Amino acid sequence: MNWSESICLSQPLHDVVLLEGAPTQDWSDVLAEREQAAYERGRRDGEKDLREQLLQQRADMAEVQQGVIQSLRQTLPRIAQQSETALTQLALEAARRVVADLPISAELVEAVVRDALRQVEDTAEITVHLHPEDLDLLRRHESPLLRAEEGRNPVHVIASSEVTRGGCMVQTCFGLLDARRETKWEQLRKTLTP
Repeated sequence: MNWSESICLSQPLHDVVLLEGAPTQDWSDVLAEREQAAYERGRRDGEKDLREQLLQQRADMAEVQQGVIQSLRQTLPRIAQQSETALTQLALEAARRVVADLPISAELVEAVVRDALRQVEDTAEITVHLHPEDLDLLRRHESPLLRAEEGRNPVHVIASSEVTRGGCMVQTCFGLLDARRETKWEQLRKTLTP
């Protein structure tokens, strides 16, 4: 189509005025202004959207952070308690194994018996039950525990298969004091574990 050709419209135009003598516009300036306006509007809209996204991300991060902190507040005490229990069990087991591997000596047996006797000092008659091998060990070492001490109630020491090595049981008129190793370990375990 040539610029000088006529254009046929299906309906007449209303309120159209022919501009004669009007200055010609530089369409490149008009297009540049519109382009700049569209660019500015797009930049403002983009900045607004970016701000909203950043605010939403910050809110989401704060929510995640609060969730993590809350989870840690609940988890850390439980982990500490579990660690404490595990370490207590480990320490008890290590100590039990160390003590179990100690050789049974006359001094060890004497110390166990003396400790048990201190707990029952005021009774009239005392019978100490020892493992047969521990009693033989005391006899070989001529332990003073096997001799009657002057000014003290007599202590009878007898062999008993109910007593394990390194422990003893003390019988008095008031009852039985169990100073066997396994009994002491169980008492210690109950004391240290919840």
